[in-house]
Order: sequence, then structure tokens, then C-alpha cells
Amino acid sequence: MSKTILITGASKGFGRAWTEAFLAKGYNVAATARNVNTLNDLKEQYGNAVLTLSLDVDNRAQSLEVVEKVKQHFGTIDILINNAGYALTGAIEEANEQEARAQFETNFFGTLWLTQAVLPIMRAQKSGHIIQVSSILGVGTLPTMGLYNASKFAIEGLSETLATEVKAFGINVTLVEPNGYESNIWHTGISSESNPVYDGLRKAFAEGETSFGKVAATVPAIVKLVETENPPLRLLLGKVALPFVKQHYEQRLANWEKWNDVSVEAHG
Repeated sequence: MSKTILITGASKGFGRAWTEAFLAKGYNVAATARNVNTLNDLKEQYGNAVLTLSLDVDNRAQSLEVVEKVKQHFGTIDILINNAGYALTGAIEEANEQEARAQFETNFFGTLWLTQAVLPIMRAQKSGHIIQVSSILGVGTLPTMGLYNASKFAIEGLSETLATEVKAFGINVTLVEPNGYESNIWHTGISSESNPVYDGLRKAFAEGETSFGKVAATVPAIVKLVETENPPLRLLLGKVALPFVKQHYEQRLANWEKWNDVSVEAHG
């Protein structure tokens, strides 16, 4: 029997590319988007293999309803991919309260609500795979992306903990950590009102070296991830990702080692 995948943010970017790939391989896919009309062509092409649903992941009640509809339609949810999200850009001082809360409502709480909703189903099945789309910015940071960085750090902590809690129920958890990709949320997010004191920082950051990956190139990796029997807790995407992560961990370790005498004395 074909596995069922529930994926959020399926209208564009990673979500769209992965949804098309899953359907082409014969999976049942529940694809969600804020504007469900963007998925009409998939319904026309794949018929009953795809269930398209409108979902604003900020809405916890709606998230619970969507999960129930998917369960009723396909009878199971084998894989959840929490992909919906966006990027707020701007220095931390520039973000207003509404922008900061909205960033976490979508990126963090949206992920939490869907995760909580599928867990009873997966526990009853004694199997499942929850894939959280994080970022290399959930491991190390870049300037003028502070609230986005923070939301992804929160997903990392949530999901690493979750993996230890649900392993005994036959449920796997994977954090997918992409570097920058063309046409993804780094280019289509929203920006806080700028303060000119940060213009120099913005200019330097914009002029830095960038190497954006191609969204379509991620498809084989994601298909392999959903088909492997022993998925990893973390999967980096892109050639920039590992060097970026290594640099940040090396810096942290060096700092902790340098201050270790002070740390040990503080133990008492």
C-alpha cells in the first residue's frame, strides 16, 4: 500500500517541487497551502492520489481539522513534512512586536501544531516520520535575519527533543537544514522598517559571497530521505551547508574551551 505524505506550504518552492516528485513516484499526498487554488493542476493530473487542502498553519484549530481530514481520506498519515514558513529580514532592533510574533506563529507554532496533531495517529500506527524543514540558520546565524534565525533555532530544539520522546513508538524525526536556495523564502519574505544605522551592515551582507542552490536539485535527497528505513536526525542540503555548520561549531568549541576554567570554577 502506498504511503501517505502530508506536506505544508506545497504551492511553491521546496513544497511544490517535493509534492510533484512524491506524486510522480506514486505516493498519496495531502498538499496544503493558504491558497488551495494554486494546487488545482495537481488535482487534475493526479486525481484521488492528491488531497488539496487550504491551511493557515498559524491557526491551530484548522491544523487539527486538516490532519483529521487527511486521516479520514487516506486512512493513515505516514509522513509529515512541516515545510510552511517565511523569512522576516531586518536587524533585531528593527522588528516590531507584530512582526516578531508573526514570525514565530508561522515558523515555530505552525510546526508545533501539525506535529502535535499527527502524533496520536502515528503512535497508534506504531510508525511514522516527521520531517521539519529547518535551515542552516537554525545552527548558526547571519546578521539581519535575527527573528528568522531564532524561529529555526526553536524548531531545532523542539525537534531534537521530540526525537528522543517518540523513538520508542516507532516514529522518526528529521531536521532538514538547507543553505540558501533560489526562489525560496530568503527572497520572498518580508522586511522590517529599516533603521539607517544598520545600512552599512546590510550593504556588507548583501555584497558578501553567495551560492544559492537550485530547488529542483533537492528532490532526489528528499525522496531518499522519505524512503530510507533509518532516517537521520539531521540532513543538510546544499554544498554551502556543511562548511557553514563546521565553522560555527568550531568557533563555539574554541570559545567554550578558552573559558572552561571559569566554567569549572562556577560549578562549586
